[in-house]
Amino acid sequence: MIRQIKPKIKSVLIACCMSGFVIIPQSVNANQTEDKATQQASQAVEQSSDSRQQIAVRNVIQTSEQIYHKSIFSLLGEPKYPDNFEHLEYVNPNAPKGGIIKLAEIGSFDNFNRYASRGAPEKNSGALYDTLFTNTADDITSFYPLIATSITYSDSYRWAEVLINPNARFQDDQPITAEDVEFTFNKFMTEGVPQYKVYNQGVTVKALDTYRVRIELPKSDREKLLSFVGNMRVIPKHFWQHHNFSEPLTTPPVGSGPYFISDFKMGQYVIYRRNPHYWAKDLPVNRGLDNFDEKRIEYYMDSSIALEAFKAGEYDFRGESQPKNWFTQYQGHYFDTNDIIKQEKPIKTATDTRWLAFNLQKDLFKDIKVREAITLAFDFEWLNRAYYYNSYKRPTSFFENTIYAAKGTPTEQELKWLNIYKDIIPERAFGDAYSLPKSDGQGFNRENLLKAAQLLNQAGWKIENGVLVNAKTKQPFEFELIAYLGEDIKYAIPFQQSLAILGINMKITLLDSAQHLRRMRERDYDMMARNYGAVNYPTSDLMILWGSEYLNSSWNGSGLHNQAIDGIIAEITKNVDNQEALIPLGRALDRILTQEYPMIPMWYNSQTFYAYWNKFGQPDIQPTYAIGVDSWWYDADKAANLSKNKEH
Repeated sequence: MIRQIKPKIKSVLIACCMSGFVIIPQSVNANQTEDKATQQASQAVEQSSDSRQQIAVRNVIQTSEQIYHKSIFSLLGEPKYPDNFEHLEYVNPNAPKGGIIKLAEIGSFDNFNRYASRGAPEKNSGALYDTLFTNTADDITSFYPLIATSITYSDSYRWAEVLINPNARFQDDQPITAEDVEFTFNKFMTEGVPQYKVYNQGVTVKALDTYRVRIELPKSDREKLLSFVGNMRVIPKHFWQHHNFSEPLTTPPVGSGPYFISDFKMGQYVIYRRNPHYWAKDLPVNRGLDNFDEKRIEYYMDSSIALEAFKAGEYDFRGESQPKNWFTQYQGHYFDTNDIIKQEKPIKTATDTRWLAFNLQKDLFKDIKVREAITLAFDFEWLNRAYYYNSYKRPTSFFENTIYAAKGTPTEQELKWLNIYKDIIPERAFGDAYSLPKSDGQGFNRENLLKAAQLLNQAGWKIENGVLVNAKTKQPFEFELIAYLGEDIKYAIPFQQSLAILGINMKITLLDSAQHLRRMRERDYDMMARNYGAVNYPTSDLMILWGSEYLNSSWNGSGLHNQAIDGIIAEITKNVDNQEALIPLGRALDRILTQEYPMIPMWYNSQTFYAYWNKFGQPDIQPTYAIGVDSWWYDADKAANLSKNKEH
């Protein structure tokens, strides 16, 4: 289900943080304009005896801190929309409500708790809960009011106070209060996955009164403070106090978002019904969105079966990740009659990339020469030509398609950071940016395999009777690649054959989605394919992806970590609002990460391919960072004119 774009990690990991006690000087001196909801919340705070005592204390205590009061705030640059904006530019604010959109997911599900430590949650269940603020699909670095109306913080970036909209309601019409925010944070900290506690160590969140919550950090951190507030989802205390947050939930929970679960068959389908009484439907960030009365999500075990179901009209929208399918399977009567519309959108922004992650906890992969050798055996050029119609590009950066990707040789500013860690990072990080020699695309890959054999020999491996063995232990070089059922693994057999030429035995194991998720969480694999989410610009999210403190997190597919990575990410965190500093920091980090060969770069699509049944209206403008399906609406006239419907 396609909803607002949120930063990929913090929307999940930082779903709760912050607390404390607040001191606000009498003069609030930046962006003090309040909207009607903010004024209502402020009046409600004023009416409570506790808040009057708080205010009396604040008026006595003066501070030299610069205080900011904002309804809209940004991590980088200025927000796209002003305080008084009426709706997003990529919506039709008068879009009709009604109808059904049918969507699909690959895999299965056994519960509705997106934050459980085990099980396979329904993939869209995280969207049941709104956040305090929200991003937009054309402004992903800014935060706009949703549950909250405003934030107050100082230039110490140690604390923030958030004002809750007094109109905010959960789906059972219970009010959303500061107590729910405090409860949410404590629930994540006590029953969430371990990395919550690591990331939020020392953070406190405290309800000051009905509508005001206080967040405090142990040390100054602008990006963490603002991201934490902006991305924090709020769960209902009156529901979750009776449930263990770490355990799967087999019945739908009470949410706060625009859709609730109205029906389901575990593992097969789920129906999300639009809440006609959704309290936030007329907020500027929501006007013109969420137009379907119903969203039905069908689950398929295999992508090929799902494709055939789409062509038969079993569901309405499909994003296609396989170019070969796009060029060979999206054809037939319904395409000829324009009942099904095909769209191609060039990718010009940061994009998800596909990699094969080595598990660096395995002794087999600890030598960088071994990792480079196996990387050379992956014949991207042949795979791209033979299977993917040359539609893929190969990533060479963990900041692909951004100005933060390393280029050429390091600049003086990059060397400033690299030189600090010259004794622990690869020497090649000081040379040309990461790149890989191309094969001839004919399927032989001779030159790369010869170089790979030399690297393996240098690493202490030799061929005996056609098998690559360790020169000292005589143990054969063999490992397992895991993948989930239904995933495209056309690349696996050719890769296996290339490795066999080097004397390496790679076993391919297919798992169902629950087994695959469990082994990923437990890091019980030698190698597995991983999606590396688009990184639009460097933030503290990188700590979760690569930081030493987060090794137990499933986000770090390879387990690569060292002091250099930690140190540069710490500097990035200090400079998130300073693009001039971020560029050399991001590129220096990119050089270290890529030259460690932690993952084999596979590919990314140069274009977004998607198709849909022609029964929807769409706004004139498409958002920058999404297709924008959540701004579409059901068009009954178009649906009635589909030849499929006339046939029946």
